[in-house]
Amino acid sequence: MHLSYDQLRKRIDDKTARIVVIGIGYVGLPLVVEFARAGFRVTGYDKDPTKVRLLNAGESYIGDIASGDLEPHVKAGRLDASTDPAVLGTADAVIVCVPTPLNKTKDPDMRFIMSATDEIAAHEHPGMLIVLESTTYPGTTREVLVPRLEQAGLTVGKDVFVAFSPERVDPGNAKYHTRNTPKVVGGTTPRCLETVRALYSQIIDTVVPVSSTDAAEMVKLLENTFRAVNIGLVNEVALMSSRLGIDAWEVIRAAASKPFGFMPFFPGPGLGGHCIPIDPLYLSWKLRSLKFTARFIELADAINSSMPEHVVTRVADALNEHGKAVKGSRVLIAGVAYKRDISDMRESPAIEVLDGLHRRGALLSYVDPHVPTLDEGALHLKSEPTGVDFGAYDAVVIVTDHSSFDWARILRDAKVVIDSRDALRGVPGDRSKVWGL
Repeated sequence: MHLSYDQLRKRIDDKTARIVVIGIGYVGLPLVVEFARAGFRVTGYDKDPTKVRLLNAGESYIGDIASGDLEPHVKAGRLDASTDPAVLGTADAVIVCVPTPLNKTKDPDMRFIMSATDEIAAHEHPGMLIVLESTTYPGTTREVLVPRLEQAGLTVGKDVFVAFSPERVDPGNAKYHTRNTPKVVGGTTPRCLETVRALYSQIIDTVVPVSSTDAAEMVKLLENTFRAVNIGLVNEVALMSSRLGIDAWEVIRAAASKPFGFMPFFPGPGLGGHCIPIDPLYLSWKLRSLKFTARFIELADAINSSMPEHVVTRVADALNEHGKAVKGSRVLIAGVAYKRDISDMRESPAIEVLDGLHRRGALLSYVDPHVPTLDEGALHLKSEPTGVDFGAYDAVVIVTDHSSFDWARILRDAKVVIDSRDALRGVPGDRSKVWGL
């Protein structure tokens, strides 16, 4: 169906526009739910046949989305999934939610964006809106998507409409979800901006327009660079405080009593997730091509990347204090997901902590009610039950502070605890066995 701009806008306004979301993971699945809930006909396109099968059965595979949010829309025919790229040809609006990882040299891996763009270009038609949500460096939409999409002879802003809108998914956040998290949008042209703003206004409470796709891309990188740099700062404060014999968490919480000019961040075992450890490096990579060094980003990355090894060192020091070597000691990791009360393992610092202890010869186990199995490199483990005997281990290392853990029992039963999250603060018991960062 070839549409004019006015016809596309009418379809969006009356919710007859057909939506296709490329990538139905942590970002894409919540989107397809919101579009279906708003009354649109929406298809999730993904190369993973398991995700497609589950979505078509109305079954969720992501913790933040209940199967009850999917099943009614699947039964009503508003929501389905496919592994066939031909569905792109049926779309009035295509939203790209594919991964943007880093390669081994910490440079952007653009394969998924390139592949998605080529597939869209092969099926594009007049009257189509294309929105990129995948986090990337400023200029990607303008320099990568637009030229490829115009190769077929269509003009962006006249025949097809291209925009960028950064995803802001926060797994496990009970307060902010897709609808009530403000949505930044930037268009390649004024008409592109009008179109993407109209589309997202149907499913998002607050839409925030900016002047260009470059600006919208930069917004996401600023958000996560802000967090990465401040986490790097407090991680270094924790390292300095340890040398000075000061409690870093006490200092941060006391500083947070100031009602202005201070925002508390807290140290930990390292960064995890699909955004904060990765997104700032997209920006520093782009700036290197312009002969500019993003010094804050690179310093924060160096500090944050060192924290898992620092935890390993603390484990070694704690065991040594008790007359034991790491090699041959039984060590239990409490929590391996990258953040509290979710199952997401992407970039989890627990993997590096486990790897560091494995290289030193520790006998490793872990307990995490959200992650039943762990297969990473040389590590092939199954979670211990939450009722595990903490006293059976030479050391317990708290990496992720899940709310379901019984902190009092851990403090009571464990021989020694390395608490990288300050989870045991205020728990009554023998504090002499607790080692912080």
